[in-house]
Amino acid sequence: MRYLILSDIHGNREALEAVLKDAEGKYDCAVSCGDLCDYGPDSNWVIDWSRAALAAVIRGNHDRVCAGFGELEQFSDLAQDSARWTMEHLRPENRTYLRELRKGPLLVDDCFFLVHGSPRHEDEYVTNMQEVGEVFSFLGNNAGRDLGGMPVFFGHTHLQGAFVRSMGRTRGVSAPLVPQRERRIHVEPDAVYLINPGSVGQPRDGDPRAAYAIFDSEAKEVALRRVAYDHAVTAGKIEAAGLPPKLGIRLGFGR
Repeated sequence: MRYLILSDIHGNREALEAVLKDAEGKYDCAVSCGDLCDYGPDSNWVIDWSRAALAAVIRGNHDRVCAGFGELEQFSDLAQDSARWTMEHLRPENRTYLRELRKGPLLVDDCFFLVHGSPRHEDEYVTNMQEVGEVFSFLGNNAGRDLGGMPVFFGHTHLQGAFVRSMGRTRGVSAPLVPQRERRIHVEPDAVYLINPGSVGQPRDGDPRAAYAIFDSEAKEVALRRVAYDHAVTAGKIEAAGLPPKLGIRLGFGR
């Protein structure tokens, strides 16, 4: 089975459409690590697509807050302004969909896990070797099953890449660099993997291209992929909608 792994779409229709076009014919079903909504102007469109197309999805922190579960004060001022706009514009059926999303970890087809922040907590950021080491220790002590060859896909940081634990050592795998469009990871049966497909709609690794991953569970291979899209169109829609213009400006810098 080939899985399209998405995360942090954040209401960016143009980025999602570019990913779907780029991935056409390369996957059998699509799943998401959460944060379907907010920041972008098209949260309703993204959620409509998600309701129809995603085989598995968990909530992200923006999904949770925009569904009305509180904690808005934990966001930055910019994120609070965006979340308030999103909450005002979500259609009732899409707000209900967000409210009913479960939190991770979610085991999919007995071959990989979805989490938003980390297996320890859905809001935890995993960005460096110290944090990764703590998560790998947690998995070793609490997973309750052999995770060898069973990737854990996570989002939240908007940073595409992977961390691999094998033979007592941890190494990082970086995202494809411009002009590269893909970096492949072979999944070994005796290694543990934390893999971030990157953000579809709000990359923050200095690369404005939309990010995603494809996992082939039979070939035991993950492809980290990037695709360009017209972020100026999204930025114009953000400003026209009355969202903070900075949310559109930063799309062009991938920050």
